[in-house]
Amino acid sequence: MKTERTSDRLIWIHPEAPLKPAEGLPCNGCGICCAAEPCPVAQFFLWQLSGSCRALLWSAQDGCYRCGMLIWPSAYWRWLPRSWDAWFARRVRRWIAAGTACDSTAWLESPSAAERGTDSAQHKD
Repeated sequence: MKTERTSDRLIWIHPEAPLKPAEGLPCNGCGICCAAEPCPVAQFFLWQLSGSCRALLWSAQDGCYRCGMLIWPSAYWRWLPRSWDAWFARRVRRWIAAGTACDSTAWLESPSAAERGTDSAQHKD
């Protein structure tokens, strides 16, 4: 895992995750927005008000992050019958505007040598 800093919080991002697109560009599944804070869907249905969203999933097959509330909502919201997954996922897709433009204002800062666990003197060019 590599680390990236968002505002005053350290978040963990898969090393193969795509770079965050600029605001307004198409979403590429970088996961920064969900790792930085839970969306309104996670806040309401998962009662998660802070931290990285627990429904954020890494897809090794796609090489990007995916929303678990879109892939398998009944696994995260236990009251939802599994037979309603497709119906509920369509609503979640609309509520979070999945597949549209990036709307995250989170900005990233490369981790310092201390945060990477290395001595900066070892990385001379």
